[in-house]
Amino acid sequence: MSTEDPRFAGVARLYGIEGLERLKAAHVAIVGVGGVGSWAAEAIARCGVGEISLFDLDDVCVSNSNRQLHALSSTIGRDKVEVMAERLRQINPDCTVHAVADFVTRETMAEYITPDMDCVIDCIDSVNAKAALIAWCKRRKIQIITTGGAGGQIDPTLIQVCDLNRTFNDPLASKVRSTLRRDYGFSRTVTRHYSVPCVFSTEQLRYPKPDGSICLQKSFVGDGVKLDCAGGFGAVMMVTATFGMVAATKAVDKIVAGVRRPSEKVKAKQDPHPSPLPEGEGTKS
Repeated sequence: MSTEDPRFAGVARLYGIEGLERLKAAHVAIVGVGGVGSWAAEAIARCGVGEISLFDLDDVCVSNSNRQLHALSSTIGRDKVEVMAERLRQINPDCTVHAVADFVTRETMAEYITPDMDCVIDCIDSVNAKAALIAWCKRRKIQIITTGGAGGQIDPTLIQVCDLNRTFNDPLASKVRSTLRRDYGFSRTVTRHYSVPCVFSTEQLRYPKPDGSICLQKSFVGDGVKLDCAGGFGAVMMVTATFGMVAATKAVDKIVAGVRRPSEKVKAKQDPHPSPLPEGEGTKS
C-alpha cells in the first residue's frame, strides 16, 4: 500500500487508500466547540477530513482550562472557533476550515447546516438547540452524531454509544428525546430507533454541594447543573475528551463506509431546501 500524502499515511493503512480519499473529500461540521467539540474537531482534522465547519459563539475563558483543548493562557478571551481553526490549519494546511462565531439555533439552521455536509457532530449543551439540530438533519438526511451530558462524571470507561432513543442515565439525552417527541413529531415508541447515534455515559452523576463536598443525589443541589463557566456540574478532560473522540470515531466510520454516497451529495446540492414535514409529522425511522 502506498499514499502520496505522508501526513495521513497512517490513516490510509487503517482505513485503506479509498477510505482516506473519502475522508479528504468529506465535509464535517462540529456544532459546539467546547469540552467535547474541541476534541472531536482535533480528531476529525487528524484523520485527514478535507473540510471542517466549526460553530460556537463563546470565547475562551479561564474556567475552560480543565476540559477544553484550546484553553491556554495565551488564548483567554479569544473566539473558540478562531483559536480552534488556527490549530486545525496547522494540523492539515490542505483542510478548508470555516470558523463561524455564532450559535446554531432554530433560526440560523438553514444558513449554517447545509445538505453538502457529510456528517454533523452535535456537541451542544442546550436542549432546544440540540433537538432542533437533530430534527433538521434527520429531515434532510444529513448524518448526525449527537452527544449526551459529559459533566458530573469521572470514569471514561463507562462511555458508550447507542441509538438516541435507547440511552439511559443521561438527563440531557432524556430531555432532548422529550423535546423531539413533543415539538418535532418523533416516535414515542421506546422500541423505535431514531437512527441517531448518541454518545453517553452510564455513570452515576456527581453533584457539587454548597459546602464543597460531592453527593450522588440531585436533591442536594440547586437548579444549576449545567456544564458551564458559571458553576454547575464539574468536569474533567478525561471524560469530555473521550466523548469527543468517540463521536469523531462514529463520524469517521460513517464517512469511510460511504453512508453518504457522492451521488446523494450532488442531489442534495441541487435541492438545498427540501419541503418541511407537515405539522405533527416527524422522523420515525
